[in-house]
This record gives sequence, C-alpha cells and structure tokens, in this order.
Amino acid sequence: MNRSQTGIGRPNNQPLVAGISCVILVCMDAPPPHTRQTRSLEVDEREWSERSLHWLRRGASASPKDKRVRRQPSRDPLILAGHGVSLQIDAGTLLVRNGFTHYPQKQKTYRFFKGDGDLPPRIIMLDGTGSITFDVLTWLNEQKVPLVKIDWTGNAVTVISGDSFAANRDRVAWQAETRSNRRKRMEFCNALIAKKIDGCIATLESSLRRSEVWDKAMRRAREDLVRLANDPPQTVDALRLLEAQSAVTYFRAWHATSLLWRASARHPIPDEWRTVGPRYSRVYASGSRNTAHPVNAILNYAYAVLQGQVQIKAVAEGYDPMLGIMHYDRDGAPAFVFDMMEPERPRMDRAVLTFLKSEALHPADFTIRGDGVVRLNPELARTVSGLTARGA
Repeated sequence: MNRSQTGIGRPNNQPLVAGISCVILVCMDAPPPHTRQTRSLEVDEREWSERSLHWLRRGASASPKDKRVRRQPSRDPLILAGHGVSLQIDAGTLLVRNGFTHYPQKQKTYRFFKGDGDLPPRIIMLDGTGSITFDVLTWLNEQKVPLVKIDWTGNAVTVISGDSFAANRDRVAWQAETRSNRRKRMEFCNALIAKKIDGCIATLESSLRRSEVWDKAMRRAREDLVRLANDPPQTVDALRLLEAQSAVTYFRAWHATSLLWRASARHPIPDEWRTVGPRYSRVYASGSRNTAHPVNAILNYAYAVLQGQVQIKAVAEGYDPMLGIMHYDRDGAPAFVFDMMEPERPRMDRAVLTFLKSEALHPADFTIRGDGVVRLNPELARTVSGLTARGA
C-alpha cells in the first residue's frame, strides 16, 4: 500500500511504531473499503448531471432556434448560474462565460456588441461564484442593461440598473407626503392590498383545484375585499394582520395541489413533498426564506426575479426605492419596491403553478441542508427565473 492509499505521510517500508509489526487480513468476499460509498456518490453525481442537462435543454428549447428571424430587441433575460461565471470587456464587446453547474459540461460563452438587437433586457446572476470587472459596469450602464444578483435563498441582494438613479423631485415628494399623511398613506396601502387579494382570487379561479379549503380561501378573499371597500383598516398594523390572515387561507388552498415526481429508488422524498406544503419551515418558523419545501424554494426565486423587475422600473421612473409607504420599517432595504411588489405576487404564483403542472420534478433537482432547508439545482433555478422573467 503506497502513501496515497494509506493517507499517512511516512517513508515507505517504515513501521508505524518501532518494534511493532502487523498483519492485515482482507476478506476477499467483502468489497474494498469505501467502494459502496464511492458508487453511491457516483450515482448521485450522475443523477445531478442528468437533471441539470434536462433543465438546460428545456431552457434551450424555449429559445428561438434561428436568431436571423429576430428583428425586435430580445425580451429574454440572460440568466447565469454555477461556478466560474465571468463578465469582462473584450475589444469593446461584453464577453460573458456562464458557470459550471454539473460535470461534464462545456462552458457556454456569449459575446454582445454595443447596440446589438440581441442584448438582453437584463442579466440575472443566480447564486454561484465568478468575477466581474469594473469596466463591465460602465458598459452595462451605457447600454442600459440592468444586472441583478440573487442569492441561494431567492433574495435579490443587488440590483444595478442601467439607468442611473436620478430622482424625480415630484415623485419622491409624493412618496414622502403619502408616507407622512395618515389618511393618504392608508388609502394607498388599502388599495395596494385590495389589488393583491383581487390577484389571489384570479389565481384561485385559474390555477387551483376546487375543494373545501379552496371554498374557504375564496370566501375569505371576497370578504376581505368587501371590508377593504367599506370598512378599511385604519392602521398599517391592522392592514398587515388582515393581509396575513388572508394569505394563510390562500396558501392553504395550494396544499391540495399534487406534484409530479420522477421515481428514484435511491432518493426517496418526504411525504409532504408530494403536495404543496406550508410557506414556513419547522426550523425557521418566523419566515419563508429558509423553506423546507421545494415549491416554496421555487416561489422564492420567482419573487426575487419580480423584485429585480420592480426595482429597475421604480428607479427608471424616478421613485426612491428606499422610501417605503407600507413597508416603512424596512431600514436599509428597498421598502418602496416591496410595496409595489405586493399586487404583482399573484402573477408570479400563477407562473409557478403553471410550471408545476407541466413538469415532473426529481429529487436530484434539490439538495437539503443539515437544518432541512431546501436549495434548488442551479439549472432548475435558472429555468424558473427565466419563466417568471418572461411572464412579466
């Protein structure tokens, strides 16, 4: 046995302890040490690779085959993921190298020229590693191509807009006045949540199966709309309570939705994964970011894409993204963006539900952390982000 096999750094033919000799007995009927574990890892890697290729090919099939017929500017964002992502300027062009998400994989390269009709409307970087040069930021700013960075929890951690922020004095003044005036503030917030609940009703009607829980959710949503019209809450806290209770009944109606799964003898799934589960995690019950269910992990990515879209639009129109009206207590966060996201969330919900009804999931599409929190395969995350971005 050589040094690499033993893992012990010592000269060959030297005993471990002077004066002691040993005999190694090997049972020929038993497999060599770690063989079973090695084979298991190989199967895991193969399944991960196969699912990565599945989502990669699915995304490719959704794109136009012949770019020569594309006369209009591209509407599809460029979505990057994996390890080794690179954005740099080469001879005046933007050279992008996508990351590696599985093995084996050929790295995909994109080159964009200034003013090119194929320039993406935005670039979305999912959780991964890589590098970007400062001159890329200047190039993107000149071409008005926003850059959005989303972390593994589905949070848009960075939004760099192609339109430099130049606040519109009248619109920022309106934000400040609406926030400080109690009557105007509540009118704005009540209208915001009414529009969101109206969107939830549309989702219930078009995307979810009828059931007793569905009836309760629909009844609750319509009652909330009546109250918002006739006897609206007078404080933001009271409105948040109404919205939270309405959301609980709304998402309970999701639980009757069965999910399609591809069989995998090596990777059984929890029973609760066979249908849509709660938005909260057993470990992190206070929020939905650290979710223990695949559907909610997918939703988090959809909402992160929405956050990037809304923030880009708000900045371009001259609003202050940090000056929230309903989410006024979110210091250091784009609170106004969170305000404007509320009525748009049901649209993302419909996009995710449509996706889940048409696709069979596989255990290799997800990994589970030690605390039970679920993470998406990067290629699946890219697919979800692309679907919701195009559905905007």
